[in-house]
Amino acid sequence: MSKNQVTQLLISPKKKSIGYYCIPDMRNALTLIRHARMAVDAGFSMVWVADHFHPWFHTEAHESNAWVWMAAAMGEVKDVPFGTFVTAPILRYHPGIVAQAFATMQSIYGDRVILGLGSGEAMNEMPLGYKWPSVKERKERMNEAIEIIRRLWGEEFVTYHGKYYSLDGANLYMKANIPIYLAAFGPKMGKLAGRIADGLITSVRPFEYFTNTLFPAVSEGAKASGKTLDDITKVLEIDVSWSDDYESAIASTRRWKAGLLPNLFEDPIADPRVIEKMGLDSVPDKALEEIYVISTNPEDHIKKIESAFSCSFDHVCLFSSSPDEDKTIDMYAKKVLPYFTQRSTS
Repeated sequence: MSKNQVTQLLISPKKKSIGYYCIPDMRNALTLIRHARMAVDAGFSMVWVADHFHPWFHTEAHESNAWVWMAAAMGEVKDVPFGTFVTAPILRYHPGIVAQAFATMQSIYGDRVILGLGSGEAMNEMPLGYKWPSVKERKERMNEAIEIIRRLWGEEFVTYHGKYYSLDGANLYMKANIPIYLAAFGPKMGKLAGRIADGLITSVRPFEYFTNTLFPAVSEGAKASGKTLDDITKVLEIDVSWSDDYESAIASTRRWKAGLLPNLFEDPIADPRVIEKMGLDSVPDKALEEIYVISTNPEDHIKKIESAFSCSFDHVCLFSSSPDEDKTIDMYAKKVLPYFTQRSTS
């Protein structure tokens, strides 16, 4: 059985499924574990966790180490897979350390581990003394990193001398077979994801963009490796905020405005205070309303998820910035997830 087949079984035997996104930026580690447990009890099929050093905002922010949290949470929340959304193996994490850490998690928890990778943000690398590289360099680093990770998982005493990384007789004393998902938002990274990854991670755009631009690039990359687009598990992050009061729902999303700035992933900006102010000063509420499902009506959430599945996504990762997360998970348990359970069994 291939890694991708393993992943399909992990996420859902019926293929279409909904996972829950834990965001250490917003809540402390113990609260996140409680929410992960609530989400799985509610019917979410897996748990994802963001991997940041700095948060996206400063006011009332938190930030736990994603790997430590994931290992602890998997011991508390049984029977579902966990994955990073996403780890950047380009600067602060040497690919060999990533390989060792996730092989360790698989040795403890078996085939419940998914490694989600991405090319990172300056806020997570520059505070540790690294110069923020170009998009081209980050893509090249990613290509080398995945090769190193997979070789360490499957080979003995690996020697590797690339443009950015080297190994000299490196050996992991635990091997692994873990699905790797790659975050891609444009066609160049999409092509790379199709060629070297088991899954694609992306976020909301107009659905025509996926059909006309991103998926064709992923398909081209997959073809180069003897695969098809159907062999790549396609994951879409859907951002929501739910409340009985609309103003409370939208107010809870404003901390994330900087994520909508067009050049933030390219610019060398690492201070959460600066990032937060840039977003609040430059991004109108209307822009949030175009990306987020900000709603008092559960039906709006159902429609957005249904649209993702209709656009050939296999899995939705639900990112909730709701003002009361306990109530939101309860609403999903009663109103949203049963709809998809009933649909899949009808």
